Amino acid sequence: MIKNWTNKVVVIAEDEQINYLYIKAALKPTNAKIIWTKTGQETIDLCESEKIDIVLMDVKMPEVDGLEATMEIKKSLPNLPIIAQTAYAMDEDKHASIEAGCNDFITKPISPNLLLNVMSKYIDVY
Repeated sequence: MIKNWTNKVVVIAEDEQINYLYIKAALKPTNAKIIWTKTGQETIDLCESEKIDIVLMDVKMPEVDGLEATMEIKKSLPNLPIIAQTAYAMDEDKHASIEAGCNDFITKPISPNLLLNVMSKYIDVY
């Protein structure tokens, strides 16, 4: 089922261009506005200055990692949905992400259907 998120803004916080392009392609049918950030600090700054509907947060990024960025963003925007996306699939990684404030957790490689299903739990109600 195709989602229509025409008026939604999705931040893809991802330092690897190939991963960004993959997620962007998976989200293309939704018509959401996509913004790409490449560092945790860039993501923090963007979330504090723009109206964002959801963040797909890579855990391992330069400068400020995704977990630190999530904690910082949640201080001022506690209701902003943030979904951790990571190649680290261990239970402790999931626990660390949730502990940092992420609302959910998906592992790479990301299934487009799973991505849309997880996002819709948050973006359709936020």
